[in-house]
Amino acid sequence: MGGNELKGAGKCPVMHGGNTASGQSVMDWWPNALNLDILHQHDSKTNPLGADFDYRDELTKLDIEALKTDVHALMTDSQDWWPADWGHYGGLMIRMAWHSAGSYRLADGRGGGGAGNIRFAPLNSWPDNVSLDKARRLLWPVKKKYGNKISWADLIILAGTIAYESMGLKTFGFAFGREDIWHPEIDTYWGAEKEWLADSDGRYEDLENPATMENPLAAVQMGLIYVNPEGVNGTPDPLRTALHVRETFARMAMNDEETVALTAGGHTVGKAHGNGDASVLGAAPEAADVEQQGFGWSNPNGKGVGRETVSSGIEGAWTTHPTKWDNGYFYLLFTYDWELKKSPAGAQQWEPINIKEEDKPVDVEDPSIRYNPIMTDADMAMKMDPIYREISERFMADPAYFSDTFARAWFKLTHRDMGPKARYIGPDAPREDLIWQDPVPVGSTGYDVDAVKARIAASGLTLSETVSTAWDSARTYRGSDMRGGANGARIRLAPQKGWDGNEPTRLAKVLSVLEGIADATGASLADVIVLAGNCGIEQAAKAAGFEVTVPFAAGRGDASDETTDAETFDVLEPRADGYRNWLKKDYAVSPEELMLDRSQLMGLTASEMTVLVGGMRVMGTNHGGTMHGVFTDQIGALTTDFFVNLTDMGNSWHPVDGGTYEIRDRRSGTVKWTATRMDLVFGSNSILRSYAEVYAQDDNTEKFVTDFVAAWVKVMNADRFDLV
Repeated sequence: MGGNELKGAGKCPVMHGGNTASGQSVMDWWPNALNLDILHQHDSKTNPLGADFDYRDELTKLDIEALKTDVHALMTDSQDWWPADWGHYGGLMIRMAWHSAGSYRLADGRGGGGAGNIRFAPLNSWPDNVSLDKARRLLWPVKKKYGNKISWADLIILAGTIAYESMGLKTFGFAFGREDIWHPEIDTYWGAEKEWLADSDGRYEDLENPATMENPLAAVQMGLIYVNPEGVNGTPDPLRTALHVRETFARMAMNDEETVALTAGGHTVGKAHGNGDASVLGAAPEAADVEQQGFGWSNPNGKGVGRETVSSGIEGAWTTHPTKWDNGYFYLLFTYDWELKKSPAGAQQWEPINIKEEDKPVDVEDPSIRYNPIMTDADMAMKMDPIYREISERFMADPAYFSDTFARAWFKLTHRDMGPKARYIGPDAPREDLIWQDPVPVGSTGYDVDAVKARIAASGLTLSETVSTAWDSARTYRGSDMRGGANGARIRLAPQKGWDGNEPTRLAKVLSVLEGIADATGASLADVIVLAGNCGIEQAAKAAGFEVTVPFAAGRGDASDETTDAETFDVLEPRADGYRNWLKKDYAVSPEELMLDRSQLMGLTASEMTVLVGGMRVMGTNHGGTMHGVFTDQIGALTTDFFVNLTDMGNSWHPVDGGTYEIRDRRSGTVKWTATRMDLVFGSNSILRSYAEVYAQDDNTEKFVTDFVAAWVKVMNADRFDLV
């Protein structure tokens, strides 16, 4: 083998590098390069069920009553390998469902239980999720039995809901319809910390002002679902903790009453575990050795289960009867005075002073032994914060009201990221419309679409006006929690009609015309807005030499102010729109990264993003009519000019003041066009350039129009769950 002979028989034959767990990623060499991976999450190649699998169809084959019976039976079927506290898995299953759903955050709609993401890193290994690996394994026999007819995402939330039912709560309902993902959402931003449970200070401009927590984060520390149960940065102070609880729950779209109900209801059953030394626990699931088979946090001391379980470090139950839904939480909280103590694991917790023996919960294994109940710092906040106390006292005086409020809050917690009721499946889905579901009435389909289009064509509105308005109406959609979109025509309502990104003056002009057309034809305004955009696309395609009809599905409805939770719609306001070449202001994050984030929320791929940006530029739909990126002398025609001129090597590119660029003729130095980073990234990023070059080719002018129309329709119909 000469000079290339292997030196030693034991040399590894595998070429190590970015394709191994220990190797360096290719992109690690260029840490500032634009990472497009977020647009390619959940590629079909990761799904073992195949492209033809339809979960909604599989659900029609599910014997729901049999499934519920089996999950009910599981609650009290204590397993030898992981015995249930008091012979009931309710507390564990509730915690699993809660922590699956509780990662949801309102700011960007990411997190939540709607995709079964808790199965994967980092959530499966968060310190706050210790022992939830066992909860999912306890459910495995049920998942195995029902197979593809029930997703993990649905089963996890169902288990928590049935756990409450099995302990006496009348729940508000349950809806199936959550489809599993098969790969971790590794590009979701959970914080900048490099250490689990690092102090909160880095997440806030001012730790004493919880509202200054970095957006879009909601939890106070890396690896926690909500707040530190021992207090801010582990220092007990219930009044200070109350401020952080209020901010954290608000960032999950919960008001004060819902916050108290969830806190009390979550701690009415089950217990915290800290009867041991947490420092000796083994690695989290994602780091554990192969023989652990996906289990983590192994406990080398004793059994590691029952009374020897260690998870949060806090030890004890909150109520006298932790497997029974009752008002015991408030009874203990207000009947006794509480003092700070240390758990066996060394955690700060509150325990009652001079409690009656009969008010103590019994040991999880031996009912002849009783221990003090406990409260966390957040629990004490429910008593000491004036607002929370008033609500708590109301609940204590009216147990039925508390139960109903909690049941509704639990339903909201576990269904918030499912989107509108059109996505709900199953006999237990409640019929009541809830404002946080963003309800939209069913629109008419019986009007004459061609007559509407004719009126739009004769309206005097420009192509730019119609396309921009339709785009602005639809671009609010985010697939993270299925909110926003064109259905409902909420662009005409507060707060959307006043958003800077929607150009309120232009918007008001266009809507006044389109509302008249809707009134005259019987179409909803939502449909007319989309049809107007479609007409603009058809006009632009014709100007480029192509006759196309943009596909359209009637049936959108018009929402009202009464059915719009205006306060929570504020989070949908665009701060940037790369498609219309607009930034509200300069941000620490680059404009192109903001464009990727918006594209991912809309469910677009990198190639769809590319074709849409190129088409929007040449149609002249930039915010405020700016000419940045409009690389064409035939504005309004759906041509490939953006890509042709971007890749033309007769041009050179030069930065100027204000974060913009000039594109100059290479020979004469004459300025031909101006651009932003959101334009030039399609030529500078190697992946995006590869897409841009496809559309710059002489043989792909028709493909460009076809691809643009397909991507446009995808955006317009993103929230049409009635079409699924």
